Amino acid sequence: MQYNKLVRDKIPERIRSKGEAVSIHIADDQEYWEKLKEKLSEEIIEFIDSETVEELADILEVIDAICDYKNFNISEIKEIKDKKTAERGAFKQRIILEEA
Repeated sequence: MQYNKLVRDKIPERIRSKGEAVSIHIADDQEYWEKLKEKLSEEIIEFIDSETVEELADILEVIDAICDYKNFNISEIKEIKDKKTAERGAFKQRIILEEA
């Protein structure tokens, strides 16, 4: 079966342990960045379909990988989020804008 997608580090090992053959390669920077974005989209769709905490955890795993790759600081991201929340609010009141 053909995949051509980014997988977690231990997936090839798990497949081999079942006696199956795998073919892999290590992505260069450009391919890795593209595959991270694809993986984020894939995990978001899976969360929308299943609404499970496991799929939400997968989204966070991809976000962590993006932060590592792009050298984004989690504390800085949280500060930006908190600043936006202070200025614009959050989504807790469930407001739906109908017209402006």
